[in-house]
Amino acid sequence: MTDVQTAKPEVDETPAPSGSNGGSSGATSSTTPSSRAQALAAEQAEYLFPWVRPYYEQPLVMSDAEGVWVRDVEGDEYLDLFAGILTTSVGHCNPAVLDAVRTQMARIGHTSTLYVTEGQIEAAKSLAEITPGELKTTCFTNSGTEAVESAIATARLHTGRHEIVALRLSYSGRSSLTSHMTAQKGWRLPFGGSAGIVHARSPYTYRSPTGDDSTDLFIDDLVEVIETTTSGKPAAFFAETIQGVAGYVVPPADYFQRAAEVVRSFGGLVIIDEVQAGFGRTGKHWFGIEHWGVEPDIMVMAKGIANGFPVGATVTRPEIAEAWQGPSISTYGGNPISMAAARATLDVMKREDVPTRADARGQQLRAGLDSLRDRYSWIGEVRGMGLMQGVELVSDRARKTPDPDRAAALLGAAKEERLLIGRGGSNGHVIRIGPSLLITAEEMEEGLKRFYAACERADG
Repeated sequence: MTDVQTAKPEVDETPAPSGSNGGSSGATSSTTPSSRAQALAAEQAEYLFPWVRPYYEQPLVMSDAEGVWVRDVEGDEYLDLFAGILTTSVGHCNPAVLDAVRTQMARIGHTSTLYVTEGQIEAAKSLAEITPGELKTTCFTNSGTEAVESAIATARLHTGRHEIVALRLSYSGRSSLTSHMTAQKGWRLPFGGSAGIVHARSPYTYRSPTGDDSTDLFIDDLVEVIETTTSGKPAAFFAETIQGVAGYVVPPADYFQRAAEVVRSFGGLVIIDEVQAGFGRTGKHWFGIEHWGVEPDIMVMAKGIANGFPVGATVTRPEIAEAWQGPSISTYGGNPISMAAARATLDVMKREDVPTRADARGQQLRAGLDSLRDRYSWIGEVRGMGLMQGVELVSDRARKTPDPDRAAALLGAAKEERLLIGRGGSNGHVIRIGPSLLITAEEMEEGLKRFYAACERADG
């Protein structure tokens, strides 16, 4: 890939929820797609399920990538500030990860959990070195969805209880169970899996009906939900540290401490979802929950753990894991190839001290985004932590009216500037930014230049 390029002069835990095309409202590519790109897009529509829904009216067909740069089949190069939904944590095609995978493929490519493999043990040990407190026993699966499923099953087995308290606006996955733990209508399946799942108010201070960032409203609602919609004996409370698909909703500073106290007073466990916020992304700490001084009973993670290879992980204390004594199996969970990728990714993260890097580059990103809020009245709020920053777009700042049309236009305008960003929020009105944790200061500066230019395009 090329070095940092000069920007043009200034002038969407994921696919968009059902009912939205997730793309640009009027923005078009500056180049006409080739017959090959058009043919591939048409064949995708013909042969894949309709929920496999790409961004943009003219979808990008990617060809190759390196670091924070990706190239499409047209030969156009893009600066990637979304990292495959916060997944290529140490950059596309990271050499250390690729070397580890190639070496492993030449030895043994697959065996199930019926056999012991050194790579799975080493990956679990490497993970235990950075997880909070006594969390050191791991179950490897293939995705965040499976990691959540394993966490819920573990909590239910350990407590002998069934009910789960999740949060509104959450996103947990695409299985029957996890889609019903998800509390956004566009992402929920219309059948099965909902028994025993209730939802408390999301700690979304920007849209708090009290108009402030007080935690009392959210904690009072949590207590009321437990006391009125459950038996009073929940198995667990489940929450993302920062709600990703919701648009990077960051809770008040004391929310998790108080929520944990409430749930534990009712005898439930605390399950924390670090699928998007984990591995240094929020800056300073390895996991988002560490910012609030809470040690979970169970944690789930995926995405950035293996730089794009399919790995989900559920981590807990040994005494909680002991509750799962019955037989189970994961044919591909913990497979040698993915474990080699996970070990190499974790090694790179530790060597590069990604929590510190994410803190520094996150401050640079946040400063740039804050300056845009001062310039454009349609930016209602900039929020996030480290290299997980969101921009909420509104048509009326006083009323905080969501503006999904502007967000779609900005997504398309960024594409015109050869910049990849994401989109989220319950109305598709929040721009999400989450690049590789190894992004340089120069690459971040270039990304901000392109985003500034995209905002100019969308300011109409």
